[in-house]
Amino acid sequence: MRYKNNIGPQVRRRRYALGWSQSDFATKLQLAGFDTSRSGVSKIEARLSYVDDKTMLYLAEVLRVPVQELFPP
Repeated sequence: MRYKNNIGPQVRRRRYALGWSQSDFATKLQLAGFDTSRSGVSKIEARLSYVDDKTMLYLAEVLRVPVQELFPP
């Protein structure tokens, strides 16, 4: 069973706070070892893409936040 992506809006807010475009963020994720594109970032932020635990770890690492901060309040 797949669960809904609940972290998209928090990912977008953090990326925006860092002043990164979706392309910038995708490049940083690629450099960290996560294979994605600007389109992939867009789908995560729009909650159209499933986010597994491994992906969440990459997102948190690149965004420089604890994983817990990616979850909605």
